[in-house]
Amino acid sequence: MTTQPRAAAQVRTRRELSRSGAVVLVGCAVCQMGLGMSYVFTTFLKPIVADFGWTRTAFSGAVGPLLLSMSLASPLIGALTDRFGARAVLSVSTLLLSAALFLFSQMSDLWHFYAISILLGLSLTGLGDIPVGSVAARWFSGGRGLALGIVYVGSNVGGFAVPIAATAIAAGTSWRAALVVLGVLASLVILPFALLAVRNPPAELDARSPRAPSGAEAFEGPSLDLSEALRTRSFWLLAVALFGFYFYYLGVLNHLIAFLSDSGFSDAAAARRFGGAVAVGIAGKLAIGVVADRLSTRGALILNFAALTAGSFLLLVIDAPGALVTFLALHGFTVAAENVLLPLVVADAFGVRHMARIYGALMVALLPGGALGPLFAGYVFDTTGSYAPAFLTFALANVVTLVLFALVRRERPRVAPWDRPETGARDPAVGSGADGSRDRPHPIGGES
Repeated sequence: MTTQPRAAAQVRTRRELSRSGAVVLVGCAVCQMGLGMSYVFTTFLKPIVADFGWTRTAFSGAVGPLLLSMSLASPLIGALTDRFGARAVLSVSTLLLSAALFLFSQMSDLWHFYAISILLGLSLTGLGDIPVGSVAARWFSGGRGLALGIVYVGSNVGGFAVPIAATAIAAGTSWRAALVVLGVLASLVILPFALLAVRNPPAELDARSPRAPSGAEAFEGPSLDLSEALRTRSFWLLAVALFGFYFYYLGVLNHLIAFLSDSGFSDAAAARRFGGAVAVGIAGKLAIGVVADRLSTRGALILNFAALTAGSFLLLVIDAPGALVTFLALHGFTVAAENVLLPLVVADAFGVRHMARIYGALMVALLPGGALGPLFAGYVFDTTGSYAPAFLTFALANVVTLVLFALVRRERPRVAPWDRPETGARDPAVGSGADGSRDRPHPIGGES
């Protein structure tokens, strides 16, 4: 008699959880739009350099303190997300972003630029992949790739809109006024979503919770904690591969608009083409999420990075017919897709339970790779008058990175010898089933 009401209640509960999960995805996507604010300095490279008389190498030097801050903050953001939740981390980071943009508008010396970049790095890390990726991955086990793709689309929406808006505002006023306006907009748009839409999943959905059903852990597979992940081959392969990826990605990102402008495009046209590449990333993130859900994460990663590597060689022949359009499409699609695949690969290799901490530790690779790429490209241009040698180096580095990604595998927790039952011997801790088997306590806590 009570079966039908109970089934109806379960259906309503599932629908409510689905709606709640959708709200969280939208909130996380809007928070990711804050990452688009980092593109403003690519847009303002030439006017800022002209106003202060800096070299492009000196301008690119701000990437050093920016990425130092992001790298050192990544493990901290992972720990804070685990302790206080994504909502608190995203809300505070939004306020820090607005403060950083305002301070940039008031700078008058190079050291100001470098110092404020530290604050910007902290705010971008707090709005980045670690908090939103962690909370989205915990809400969704099935369809996780698409869920992360939807969330990470926010950075592309911001990256598409910010260069165009910044250029338009600066054209009527100045780059300083544009930074103030963008800082105000960041808080007005992002903060309400961070406070009201983002929240942790209920215990029945959260694989980290002791109240989660045992089948969820079985579906996910056993998870490694940070100390265990550090002892695996895949962790260090990913760390070196991330170095290579950020060496290329941020090296090109920080100089692409200037490169296009040097190639004969107006500043506005260069910004539009850059924005177009970022917009293509929206399709990239959604498409690769679906591919990763239907195929293996590892296969999607290798396929995507192979396309990224092929596209990077087009920078060497950018004047060839169709080369620029093809590069922008490939670059925009694959770089955006890579941002979805990286947290999926971390979850696939180490499990989702400690994903925030492990992903935060891996992002330390952002500092050396991301700092050296822009500095290297700026130095090559300042000494040779061309970006070609830098672009060739980036393309060759991508080939090596592709090989490293292909070697990443699913890691398993190591079981101590005294925890392994002897062959043929009955373990007294095991249940009394016919085969003497029952779920045993997992060595890192919980039941597997």
